[in-house]
Amino acid sequence: MNGKKGSVEINIPPATKAKLPEDSNKYGFPGFSCKAWIWNVWEFCKEDSNRVTFSFKVGLAVLLVSLLILLQGPYEIFGTNIIWSILTVAIMFEYTVGATFNRGFNRALGSLLAGIIAIAVAQLALRAGRVAEPIIIGISIFFIGAITSFMKLWPSFLPYEHGFRVILFTYCLIIVSGYRMGNPIRTSMDRLYSIAIGGFVAVFVNVIVFPIWAGEQLHKELVNSFNSLADALEECVKKYLEDEGVDHPEFSKTVMDEFPDEPAYRKCRNALNSSAKLESLANAAKWEPPHGRFQQFFYPWSEYVKVGAVLRYCAYEVIALHGVLHSEIQAPYNLRITFQSEIQDATNQAAELVRSLGKDICKMKRSLKTSLLKRVHSSTERLQRAIDMHSYLLTAHCDNSSKPLPKLSHSLSSTPYDLPDQLDDLDSTSLEKSSNQLTQNMQSGTLLPAQTESYHETMRKQSRRLHSWPSREVDAFEEEGAFGTDFLPRMRALESTAALSLATFTSLMIEFVVRLDHLVEAVDELSRMAKFKHEGL
Repeated sequence: MNGKKGSVEINIPPATKAKLPEDSNKYGFPGFSCKAWIWNVWEFCKEDSNRVTFSFKVGLAVLLVSLLILLQGPYEIFGTNIIWSILTVAIMFEYTVGATFNRGFNRALGSLLAGIIAIAVAQLALRAGRVAEPIIIGISIFFIGAITSFMKLWPSFLPYEHGFRVILFTYCLIIVSGYRMGNPIRTSMDRLYSIAIGGFVAVFVNVIVFPIWAGEQLHKELVNSFNSLADALEECVKKYLEDEGVDHPEFSKTVMDEFPDEPAYRKCRNALNSSAKLESLANAAKWEPPHGRFQQFFYPWSEYVKVGAVLRYCAYEVIALHGVLHSEIQAPYNLRITFQSEIQDATNQAAELVRSLGKDICKMKRSLKTSLLKRVHSSTERLQRAIDMHSYLLTAHCDNSSKPLPKLSHSLSSTPYDLPDQLDDLDSTSLEKSSNQLTQNMQSGTLLPAQTESYHETMRKQSRRLHSWPSREVDAFEEEGAFGTDFLPRMRALESTAALSLATFTSLMIEFVVRLDHLVEAVDELSRMAKFKHEGL
């Protein structure tokens, strides 16, 4: 499709056979690269070194209980039942100390209940006689399986789901093996002390050898979320106020949320999806004893989850700002820079407040945020007052969009009393310049009176192609007569819609500041309940 004005040329490259990496077939796996795999493993370990520590700790715990079987002396004492210790270590050992305690409690309680029930049912089956014994055992297995499977689905018992699983398989193994071996009480006791040995080894290794505390992980995760939110806010506003010439991602990449040049936004999005992680860490931290900086019994870990929820409530506004940044409808660049100082000031003050809150949580100190809140509210009020007083720019910018609009901070006063006089001066100046220009053109013969409207329409179309939505050229279609007489009013409406996107962006900024009040209250409540140290500003 070449040679026609306004046409689009699509070049489809010829299909080529993809080249595999040099080591792809070295180990018999097509597409597998040993160097790439090693590099990915290295990056994965470097991201969180505790992953390597956890892996070595699990290996050490399994080795310790395996020695009870490998060495002849312990094996003669414990026998083959000691294999239950290996099973217990593999099931109990979790990433954090709190999760290990939680899993150990479920394991111990489930094994104890299963052992008691198995002994009671076995005694009842023995008294019923040889014929009725397998029938009673089979019926008991059915009811235990049905009841435990139903109870673990109950919402109140979800934290103890693992315990119900332990009851089921421990009971089945004890009752069946005891029936064949003929001594269910002895079998139950052997299994129980083997489970106790495995649980002790798992807890001992996890607590003594480089412990990974869930409370510390939760504390760091929340602080990182504060910093990610502040960075994402500043990054979004900075890109919004940049020159219009900056290339934006393609629409397909925007839909897939792939923004390689916006790392802070990706971190904020990850923090937005971390609610399940925070709740899991908080539940695990409740099982941990006082440690490190958290020496208080019954530490309010649930308040961390509440603060995280309010923080996500603020992050929603940043995601909405990011949506306006990458939307198809954009305000002209000369209109955006008109409110640049007010938007930038509000952004800087809000980001400083968010970082200050995160810093207080990190250092576990309690400080007043009155002065910071006043500065944030003052900057936001200036932005809102500027939008309210100069709202005419959002609808009348089409008449002079070919040249930059004046800076509000220099050309217009921030007080409403001087505004009418200044607006009259601006209007009279602009009208005088335009009338003089038209008079000169008419006297020189370069522009006829009948062509005045077409001149302004040409300038408007040029400005629309450079600065506003839609960005595609439309003058070719107008010249060919493809549009009716209502085309220009429709384009003016679209331009007004593009200008109103700036109002959407600023309103989201104001809403973000309003939600910061709730965030400050949540952090203050956490500081009070966790007994942070007082430090006045």
